[in-house]
Amino acid sequence: MTVTTQRGRPAPGPATARAMRVEAKTPLADDVVALTLVPAAGAVLPPWEPGAHVDLHLGPGLIRPYSLCGDPADRDRWRVAVLREPDGRGGSHFVHSALAVGTELTVTGPRNHFRLAGADRYLFIAGGIGITPILPMLAEASRRGRPWRLTYGGRRRASMAFLGELAAWDERVTICPQDECGLLDLGALLGTPQPGTAVYCCGPGPLLAAAEARCAAWPPGTLHVERFTPGADAAGGTSAPMGPGAASDPAAGGDSPLEVELASNGRVIAVPCGTSVLAALRGAGLELLSSCEEGTCGTCETGVLGGVPDHRDSVLEPAEREAGDIMMICVSRAQTPRLVLDL
Repeated sequence: MTVTTQRGRPAPGPATARAMRVEAKTPLADDVVALTLVPAAGAVLPPWEPGAHVDLHLGPGLIRPYSLCGDPADRDRWRVAVLREPDGRGGSHFVHSALAVGTELTVTGPRNHFRLAGADRYLFIAGGIGITPILPMLAEASRRGRPWRLTYGGRRRASMAFLGELAAWDERVTICPQDECGLLDLGALLGTPQPGTAVYCCGPGPLLAAAEARCAAWPPGTLHVERFTPGADAAGGTSAPMGPGAASDPAAGGDSPLEVELASNGRVIAVPCGTSVLAALRGAGLELLSSCEEGTCGTCETGVLGGVPDHRDSVLEPAEREAGDIMMICVSRAQTPRLVLDL
């Protein structure tokens, strides 16, 4: 169901890191704050497209990805929004409780695996903080002259960010707080396939799973999703989104030991069973960025110059898997005895 990649770029090199300062920290809704980030040295920021995210280095071992949700034309500042997650891994708690205006952070990126593809029209579906990558897509769809609709759900109206900004789009936006409307009616939204429509969905896992089930009857290439947590099969070798080029079943291929060769110097590092490629490389002394370490954020994306990856992430689209020139080394392994990585 997921479309052919629109990334249109070569395999990645080292992530660009820059020093940035928190210019503003603004409450947006219950348990949601926006951070406005500016370059510490006053430099012009690189361009980005809707769907991109950046990695905030919040402390030792605390690197977290957040979607850019400001204006792509603004090269002076970036905006992200952060939901407080009491059961999270510490990033959102630090942002809400400890991060102060004026603090300098290292920020890497931007990266983008959720680009706005070409389409006759767009249907956007957001759940909770899933509105963040979609927000700049609305302006881009309008700029392209394409009709679009957004349905945005949340637990309560007070918990839903950006309602003021969304009000400017009038009838194209439908706001559905669960305590007022119930769950989003995906049957009404997705019950009838609409050729030429691209569906973009971001939010909690159950919402994405339901959208995938509904879009199974739609034309191939209809549904685009971005996950905050792994798909149901992500760690098992058949990661979502599914499609041509998806990874092999580990029951068939096995979690076998492999070797990783570093293209820069020919060094070969063994990766035993039960150890991720990322962990093995770090154990060999390499300093590598990662965040989620469960195949959802793309921070550890690494170029592949030889061998065939066994993709187990929830980031790459089918054509990217088929190409085999990048992989997420935190979860993915190999279908060949050796991989040559662009490291």
